[in-house]
Amino acid sequence: MKTLNFQRTKAFITACAAALVLSSSPTFADENEEVAKLYKQGNLAKALEQADAYLATRPKDAQMRFQKGLILTEQNKIADATKIFSSLSEDYPELPEPYNNLAVLYASQGQYDKAKGALEMAIRTHPSYSTAHENLGDIYAKMASQAYGKALQLDKGNAAAQTKLAMIKDLFSGRAKGIQTVSAKSPSDLSAQSPEKIAEKAPEKTAEKPVSEQSSIAEKWVPEKSVISDRDANEVLKAVNAWAKAWSEKDVAAYLAFYASDFHTPRGTSRSTWEKSRHERISKPKSIQVEITNPKASFTDTRHAKVSFKQSYHSDAIKTTTTKTLEMVKTGEKWLIKQEQVGR
Repeated sequence: MKTLNFQRTKAFITACAAALVLSSSPTFADENEEVAKLYKQGNLAKALEQADAYLATRPKDAQMRFQKGLILTEQNKIADATKIFSSLSEDYPELPEPYNNLAVLYASQGQYDKAKGALEMAIRTHPSYSTAHENLGDIYAKMASQAYGKALQLDKGNAAAQTKLAMIKDLFSGRAKGIQTVSAKSPSDLSAQSPEKIAEKAPEKTAEKPVSEQSSIAEKWVPEKSVISDRDANEVLKAVNAWAKAWSEKDVAAYLAFYASDFHTPRGTSRSTWEKSRHERISKPKSIQVEITNPKASFTDTRHAKVSFKQSYHSDAIKTTTTKTLEMVKTGEKWLIKQEQVGR
């Protein structure tokens, strides 16, 4: 699903349903610009500090509140970010962006019904909002995946469900981005006026236009690429090393805890069957030693990464060396494994 960058986030076009006016004071715009700059640089603590100081005197400033939501999202403070975008959607019900970003936050927690409702609200306020439509399609696919997975748990021989589940997995594995949030290109795109004044000046909804042709301030919102910091790379590599350590120590519980709830099990087997198999293979050898060398991490956004490395496995029964790629997803504060690919 497309995120703000839930992120981040890649190249896609967003548009607002309502036109907002600029603040008459250039000082306000300058402060918003400074916070936006700090955010882009990855200096989230300083950006949040300045945003809070600004909002202490102008608590209704929509643009700064939105930017604070972005910062909190990047800091993985999901509950706090949710409160920000929820309050924005209440104060500015004519804008689709807060609803979209709420959906991203809900989806990151597996709350797909809530995400679906938020996206439907975004589309209701702005029927031509393409980002919300695409995100809603992703949510439907995620929900379908869960349903097919449940069907396979009840009937492992259901060939139709296996085929459909595989199609959905292929859809997401072949995409460079998932559910996406949106962020403002310029902090001056939102005014510091009260919700009442903004609502009075909101024009009728119009169809989306290319960014270069947009005239209203609110319609100039476009996504920006997220900043992937050294800390992000270190965290994901640290998680992979901890996974290998748990494996080497034959700590099955700790090992399995590194796998996401929607982990793509080999050949579409059920999660319980796969876990049972892994438990047996880890417990049976008297000793296991797993070494990882030359790990390389690449990111599609701040919550999704791929880590490729050379894996050496040595037990009292077998010794192998292979290349492996782990697709990682950040859930809360933890990096978890969503898919394993051997030989890549």
